[in-house]
Amino acid sequence: MLAIWYGGTFDPVHDGHLAIARAAADTFTVPVTLAPAADPPHRAAPGADARQRAHMLDLAVAGDHRLRVDRRELARPGPSWTVDTLHELRSELGDSAPLALLVGADSFRSLPTWKHWRELPRLAHFIVAGRSGGGDLAQLPDTLAAEASGRWTTDPAALATRPAGCLYALDQPLRAESATAVREGIVAGDPAWRAQVPPAVAAWIDAHGLYRVP
Repeated sequence: MLAIWYGGTFDPVHDGHLAIARAAADTFTVPVTLAPAADPPHRAAPGADARQRAHMLDLAVAGDHRLRVDRRELARPGPSWTVDTLHELRSELGDSAPLALLVGADSFRSLPTWKHWRELPRLAHFIVAGRSGGGDLAQLPDTLAAEASGRWTTDPAALATRPAGCLYALDQPLRAESATAVREGIVAGDPAWRAQVPPAVAAWIDAHGLYRVP
């Protein structure tokens, strides 16, 4: 069975994250694992600590059998490099098990900046959540386009037939949610941010006073 891994900062988790995860779960008919990063090396320090972000994920996925939360990156010291996580997953799943990394289009376009990025397609498939029509995947950086050439498939079932190496574009409708907008809305005292996160997450943010200081 294909295993789908969705890593990120989730600072905080919002409805856009969940829509991507659920779309992947429904398309591939398997659960999706959401994994908060402990120390993301590609961005500034998160506004909430790792345990808080993981707990908000627990609240967000509660009752949805399609989604799971994994805390392994919180237990590992140092930056949360994706290549290290994929090696760890490979050691658990074996070399022949199908494994896919679920990422947004912007993250995929930045792949050449990731540690040992050329190794990643040999460890896992990529499911890339782009906007409807795939316009945000049409113009990739030259080095990434060359690496991606010949890997794209439009058949979800193809990812279950081999361990790694395929690219699949998961179309997503345009959504307004972003973690930055949620944090900025909280700081500004704009209640509109509540509509971008699950109610249980909004209540927990309020109860713990998260993101109040810019």
